Amino acid sequence: MKIEQIYTGCIAHAAYYLESNGEAAIFDPLRDVDSYIEKAKQDSAIIKYVFETHFHADFVSGHLDLMQKTGAKIVFGPTASPQYDAIVATDHQVFFVGNVKVEVLHTPGHTMESTTYLIYDEFGKQHAIITGDTLFIGDVGRPDLVQLVNSDLTQEKLAKHLYHSLRTKIMPLPDNLIVYPNHGAGSACGKNMSKETTDTLGNQKATNYALRADMTESEFVKELLTGLATPPQYFPKNVLMNINGYEYLDNVLHRANRALLLAEFDEIIQDHSVLILDTRSPEIFAKGHIPNSMNIGLNGAFAGWVGELISDIKQPIVLVTEEGKEQESLIRLSRVGYDNTIGYLKDGITTWQAADRNLEIIQRLSADEVDDYLANHDAVLLDVRKESEYKAEHILDSKFISLNQLEEKIEELDSAKKYIIYCAGGYRSMIAASILKPMGFDVV
Repeated sequence: MKIEQIYTGCIAHAAYYLESNGEAAIFDPLRDVDSYIEKAKQDSAIIKYVFETHFHADFVSGHLDLMQKTGAKIVFGPTASPQYDAIVATDHQVFFVGNVKVEVLHTPGHTMESTTYLIYDEFGKQHAIITGDTLFIGDVGRPDLVQLVNSDLTQEKLAKHLYHSLRTKIMPLPDNLIVYPNHGAGSACGKNMSKETTDTLGNQKATNYALRADMTESEFVKELLTGLATPPQYFPKNVLMNINGYEYLDNVLHRANRALLLAEFDEIIQDHSVLILDTRSPEIFAKGHIPNSMNIGLNGAFAGWVGELISDIKQPIVLVTEEGKEQESLIRLSRVGYDNTIGYLKDGITTWQAADRNLEIIQRLSADEVDDYLANHDAVLLDVRKESEYKAEHILDSKFISLNQLEEKIEELDSAKKYIIYCAGGYRSMIAASILKPMGFDVV
């Protein structure tokens, strides 16, 4: 038996590859599925099943692409209602992958169809649980996302379901089981996940606040619901894509992977509804970029910030990328459902410069330079980090607006003033600068 965690750090996501005796299964795959297919090919295995722990909110799953490319059967847990061909399993139903047994444990709470998969090795011994968003390392799944698509399922109702799922289905299992969750630190699907991406169940029983043995239901609900941040706006849109189906990624890439000559690019951006998205690093973007372009760099939490800040999932987009990063940019957009990319500027910013076109520049200051700048300019410090970061510590006399609320709170800013924008490392502050500069703000 082989179990491999396939972790994608930019969206803090873990998929799983299970193989035994020439058969394989994928759990919670990303939309770009070729790497899973290649793993099975290397093992001379056929992909028999795609197991989904729930309808995901933070990414578009690759279950339909895998079914289309391999013929694998899609499996969901009880109560799921996919609008395509799939197996909706019953509680405790067993599936075989080679000589390995996969048992369905219905664990509602994060969502009603949420399911944990209990893995038995070739000798019939319980080996691991693939928990989806039911149990993380150090945390559990937030129960407030389903109400974004079904208002009858309140966060209180789901929190109670999760309390009982953990205590009747998860906690009675042996301590030596390996816990394989769907996410790690940085995901918005929980409050405070560990940076670790696996653990033993016994250690989680001892250290995870949600698994405290003497915790009452009311204590659990109160603690779980305290401190939940507002979920990203794209979450319900991804849920519906995962329920209803979506366009195959190969088709999306075939349409979007277009190298646009400058004349074509010029014609497209005459339509002001088209977004110019620059995926280069903040440092490079600052030195010169196309006017009115938005910077979200591939070197950070790209997909998450796309989903947070681009409100229309069908937004028409043209890309400016670093050389060789065009395909990666397209794939990472599609991982969160942004499939309406028109193309990318051929040879990127080099083409723009060669035509002697105007470049916008954003000045960057080192920390040592800020005091001198403030002494010589009537400038405002603007902190765009999370509220929790700001409350923990911030620069004195700074103004706070978190990046994901910047546009809706724009009236709190004065375009007649200069703004020194800061975050933790320069990634989010450059995104903020690229949003504010086209609005007439003088930003540093």
